[in-house]
Amino acid sequence: MVEARGLEKSYPTGGATVRALRGVDLAVRGGEMVAIMGPSGCGKTTLLNVLSGLDGFDAGEVLIGGEPISGMSDRRRTRFRAERMGFVFQTYNLIPVLSGAENVELPLLVAGAKPKDARRRALDALEMVGVPEQANKRPNEMSGGQQQRVTVARSLVNDPAIVWADEPTGALDSETSEEIVDLLVGLNRDRGQTFVLVTHDASVARRAHRTVRMRDGVIVDDAPNGAGDRDG
Repeated sequence: MVEARGLEKSYPTGGATVRALRGVDLAVRGGEMVAIMGPSGCGKTTLLNVLSGLDGFDAGEVLIGGEPISGMSDRRRTRFRAERMGFVFQTYNLIPVLSGAENVELPLLVAGAKPKDARRRALDALEMVGVPEQANKRPNEMSGGQQQRVTVARSLVNDPAIVWADEPTGALDSETSEEIVDLLVGLNRDRGQTFVLVTHDASVARRAHRTVRMRDGVIVDDAPNGAGDRDG
């Protein structure tokens, strides 16, 4: 599903150059849930952004479904993300003036779906993540957990090949965090949805199939997790 080969990424900061990624190799199989962990500044969010095509890289290659993203034009890469990927962020990134259903259907409308079909699929996605009652509410009328569920619905509405999640529970209390992780694990188990998530929370990472640990721009460990941890 995802293959990274020899990824290098540097950027200038304060007159110096930071090597954020130093020859990273990583493979993610379809239907797998992979957690990426490491201390602040280790390169884990940079890796997520590079793998998903949100950010460029200096050397190496990223293939999604066997297709290299480096050779794509900006327009092609944007459409590829819209058609093949979903995103979940710590800050939800919901549009305040739109309802839950309108936020979820937006990626479909941007991709050219008919409004009636987009609304039906958005309502189905909200039902799937357990918050159909949020369809007509705006984000400021929702709890943090409800907003994140709407965000997950939006990430899944285009039936993506892979969902990228950057600290998806970082803004939530422990109980709500566990509910969101249960949701993601259930979607992975029942739908075969592929997830790659960055997290600082070891209890979240343990629920994935495997945990990749980074330090100073390199992967220092990549090991499977126990089945019992995934079951909660």
